Amino acid sequence: MRLPADLLEALQQETDGIDHRQLTQAAAQLSESYKTGNFSAPAIRSKAHRAAYLAVRLPATFAAIQRVLSEIRNISPQTEINSLLDIGAGPGTALFAAAQEFSLQQATLVEVDAEWIAVGKRLAAQSESPAIQNVQWLQQDLRSGLSCAGHDLVIISYTLGELPTAAAEIVLRKAWSCANKFLVIIEPGTPRGFAVIDKARSALISNAAHIIAPCPHQYACPMAAAGDWCHFSQRVERTSQHRQLKGGTLGYEDEKFSYIIAGKLGEASAAAGNHADTPAAASRIVRHPLKHSGHVKLTLCTPQGKIENQTITRSHKSAYKAARKAEWGDLWME
Repeated sequence: MRLPADLLEALQQETDGIDHRQLTQAAAQLSESYKTGNFSAPAIRSKAHRAAYLAVRLPATFAAIQRVLSEIRNISPQTEINSLLDIGAGPGTALFAAAQEFSLQQATLVEVDAEWIAVGKRLAAQSESPAIQNVQWLQQDLRSGLSCAGHDLVIISYTLGELPTAAAEIVLRKAWSCANKFLVIIEPGTPRGFAVIDKARSALISNAAHIIAPCPHQYACPMAAAGDWCHFSQRVERTSQHRQLKGGTLGYEDEKFSYIIAGKLGEASAAAGNHADTPAAASRIVRHPLKHSGHVKLTLCTPQGKIENQTITRSHKSAYKAARKAEWGDLWME
């Protein structure tokens, strides 16, 4: 997955003029913060930190968000998403990703940091997408609560886990009430990030939410019960600047993430009716498929709320062909 050309150009303009040594140091500090999950001090402290985030973190979060949003399009292709509410928007990453998947007509972005709002407005000004031009920015501190109106799609990405527990619970309840159709929550694909997702999942189910993805059931998470964590991966293409700042040689990196998509009852029913391979009838592949000569081993989260291993052999021709093409995170028809 790669960023839209207009966004890449806008990001390059934002990082131009920053001393390379400062940018490299800031990128290393940001990477350490995300690896350790230590957000006791603000990770973004300077112009160099913002530029480093745009260069090395925004592409990864964009890729994860777009991958998750594509699940809505795959499961419910007829559902119209005309409005977006992004809570904890940063520089507007989710808006750019959503504009790739849906015909947005209006978006509201909530962010506490005035500098990020300014950056987001500059990035949007470079966009060729009409949807990105019709944006309302709201400066709000989520630790003090959330004020919002109803939108078709509400996104909280890489934000809920950075809030104090009480504030996160308030924001989650308000976000669900403002979601006319779907609520999407994304966190880093770490045990800590998944714990945030699992807790939010339980709270949403208790409030009559239907989990659209990745779970094919409404039961307690079997991976959490086993002391494991549910997460997925999205490959994102690196720019030359990205490679230099990360000290990498590969032309890509894999962003690990955990997520849930919750739907209101009417939208959940419509999703089931629009797609034969919905989670109600399919399992979710929760590990990399092990593809051997003559057979493929799949680890599945099933509609019965269990983790099962399934081996697909060459003798089952159609299933074997599908298994050879299957990827981590895909739905799997039994």
